[in-house]
Amino acid sequence: MKIDKNTVDKIAHLARLKLSDAETEKMQSNMEQILSWMEKLNELDTTGVEPLTHMSQEVNVFREDVVGSHLSKEKALENATFKDENFFRVPKII
Repeated sequence: MKIDKNTVDKIAHLARLKLSDAETEKMQSNMEQILSWMEKLNELDTTGVEPLTHMSQEVNVFREDVVGSHLSKEKALENATFKDENFFRVPKII
């Protein structure tokens, strides 16, 4: 497939890229190569091939979401260097 300079300029504009003339020519050549490789895929017989939703068949194993023990406010604040009644005190960062 042939890509013209206007198409490259439009794509560069959408991608917020500023290309020089030399870069535009190189990008045009690269895009044509990419599209020629994509056209080769049309030569493959894909009948009976299911589309992929994921690249692997691995399945995440999730643990049960069980409420467990937790720290009380007092216990959590026990070793804090700087604390208020119910909160940790940290330096102000701007």
